[in-house]
Amino acid sequence: MRIPRYKRVVDALAADIRAGRWAVGTRLPTHRELAAREGIALVTASRVYAELAAMGLVTGEQGRGTFVRDVVQPQGIDQRSVAADAVDLSFNYPTIPGQADMLRQALRELATAGDLDAFLHYQPHRGRAKDRAAVASHLGRRGLTVTAEQVLIVSGSQHGLATTVMAKLNHGDVVAVDPLTYPGFKVLANSLGLELLPFPDLDALEQICAKRPVRAIYTMPTMHNPLSRVLSRAARDRLVATARRHELLIIEDGSYAYLVEDAPPPLMKLAPESTIYVSSLSKSVATGLRIGFVAATDTQPIERAIRATTWNTPALNTAIACRWLDDGTVDRLEVQKRTDAQMRQAIARDVFDGLPFEAHPSSYFLWLPLPESARADRIAASLARQHIAVSTAEPFATTAHVPQALRLALGSIGLPELRQTLTEVRRVVDEETYR
Repeated sequence: MRIPRYKRVVDALAADIRAGRWAVGTRLPTHRELAAREGIALVTASRVYAELAAMGLVTGEQGRGTFVRDVVQPQGIDQRSVAADAVDLSFNYPTIPGQADMLRQALRELATAGDLDAFLHYQPHRGRAKDRAAVASHLGRRGLTVTAEQVLIVSGSQHGLATTVMAKLNHGDVVAVDPLTYPGFKVLANSLGLELLPFPDLDALEQICAKRPVRAIYTMPTMHNPLSRVLSRAARDRLVATARRHELLIIEDGSYAYLVEDAPPPLMKLAPESTIYVSSLSKSVATGLRIGFVAATDTQPIERAIRATTWNTPALNTAIACRWLDDGTVDRLEVQKRTDAQMRQAIARDVFDGLPFEAHPSSYFLWLPLPESARADRIAASLARQHIAVSTAEPFATTAHVPQALRLALGSIGLPELRQTLTEVRRVVDEETYR
């Protein structure tokens, strides 16, 4: 079969990009230049770049041109793979010294607890009553009053979001989201066929709901990821009013809410009839524990989704987590991690003084917008050569236009190493931005 000429051009360019012959961030020839070089029509040149974009190899920006994307295969949820010797500023897994000893002690206590045999059997899909009561008490200390009957235990926040969406939404449903949002929800929406509509502010949300059949809102009102924003009480009241007016489901993600002291009340407290609250102990305790929780007024559909996905959360993990909830360990760790995050933010603010950035004083991440003339993927690639891994805006963006920015996770390396690493990031940003 004869291969169309434009396909051969696509294949040749794709091979060059994958082989690294075109560096990340390189601006490719204009459509007109490509057409002249390859002897093809201008419309055909546009088709070549459209196919390369569909393959994830290039990205086009209105008025600026077509650029080579980073084609490293993602690891996890839209996360760039990180070399074993790299300093990781792309993902947060904050720990406090002594946590391994705490786990050792918890395992010893469980071994002599008397009900060890129970861990060998299936657990209730939603979790045991005493464990759900421990979670309900924990949420009460966060300002959310729920009963044990309203709580379901899941395998981390991502599982909680997945079971919520499976239970409450259908393929093709429209979900309103922030222009920048948690990448895990983007992947989930894509997998389950949801349409994400970004809204920049509450006025825009009202307009979108008036024009489109929006079914739900996904939001992180307390410590937004990646912007670290905390929605004011007035804004929460207005969001709830919009949701009630248009009969929207609110999916509230509280994964990083523990970092904010004296935050406004959770949305579920303001609108319990229409909100599902999802959170976990992954960031406040340990990412490997994989214990999360969902709070809802109507739990049966979510319980069925848990049964369909994992049957139940592993009993041993749940037992450790709930012991730590009951004896105050989680509360102590949350206080220690807030203090740890504040120290890291102080270092970051000092290093990036003079540059625009967005961060909360207790956040484990920092958002660093770049001038439109800069290329975030080029900066990320340059840092990768220095064995430093960072995230660009692309995994977080829900808009067609992806802003030039870096998201720096501050919680995964030691404090002594953090200043040195951030100083190198600042050097590369300055060099790439103003060269």
